[in-house]
Amino acid sequence: MVLYKLQEFDPDYSNTFEGKDIKGFAVYTEGTDEKIGNVNDVLVDDEGHFRYLVVDLGFWIFGKKVLLPIGRTRIEYNTDRVYAIALTREQAENLPEYNERLTTDYDYEERVRGVYRNPEYRTAPVESSVPVESSIPVESSPGVATTTTSTYNRDTYNYEHEPDLFNLNEQNHQTLRLYEERLIANKQRRKMGEVTVGKHVETDTARVSIPVEREHVIIERVTPDDAGRTVSSSEANFREGEVTRMEIYEETPEVRKEAFVREEVRVKKVVDRDNVESQETVRREELDVNSPNLPIQER
Repeated sequence: MVLYKLQEFDPDYSNTFEGKDIKGFAVYTEGTDEKIGNVNDVLVDDEGHFRYLVVDLGFWIFGKKVLLPIGRTRIEYNTDRVYAIALTREQAENLPEYNERLTTDYDYEERVRGVYRNPEYRTAPVESSVPVESSIPVESSPGVATTTTSTYNRDTYNYEHEPDLFNLNEQNHQTLRLYEERLIANKQRRKMGEVTVGKHVETDTARVSIPVEREHVIIERVTPDDAGRTVSSSEANFREGEVTRMEIYEETPEVRKEAFVREEVRVKKVVDRDNVESQETVRREELDVNSPNLPIQER
């Protein structure tokens, strides 16, 4: 696996990282806050992933540079500091020296990785998923106890096999949640009122016209045409007390009341449906990434 200096990997790299140039960041031990050195450079793989920070220990050991795996760092951009996880100043002194004039090959990396695999340099045990095909001796560095053999194979080694060394730790590799508001439509049933339907009795004066008949007697006295004619004694019958009777009738109105069904009133309710529109202002968080001229891959 070939490693590149950041400047070599990206010729347009303008020495900025999160708005600042990571080169020159001070490196401190975590916990004791003791200064180890300064970031001299960054080594990336052929996909642009950060693999090592080149730390210059020159302020107290002239000219010596060592490699610090990115997974063993905690970067604070607001203070321009890098904290080395589980690394003391004395341990940093005994790391294999990095020579930028020489090729950083697999054997050299194994020397470096072999030191960091030592329990004294590790924060937690990490199980490897790499099949053991051969063993490569690891050279010891002065003053540092190292493992005797490596269980990693030159042909199959992958940085992902050692996340403890090469994955950004949780403090620098966090999940940022973006929130968004949305409107939730719901309905609430409430009583608007009630309708009471009943009946009452109203009185009124009704008038009806009834035609009636009333009989009366008309006595009409007329002179016959043969008035003055002499009649015989047999024809002239004088009888005293003779009367004629005639019954006279009249009609009188008779009014009575009867009840009848005038109409029926049916009471029921129906549901009217309508759409009521409502609007509110909702907020949404968007991601801001500030990393000029650095390779960033979004997934």
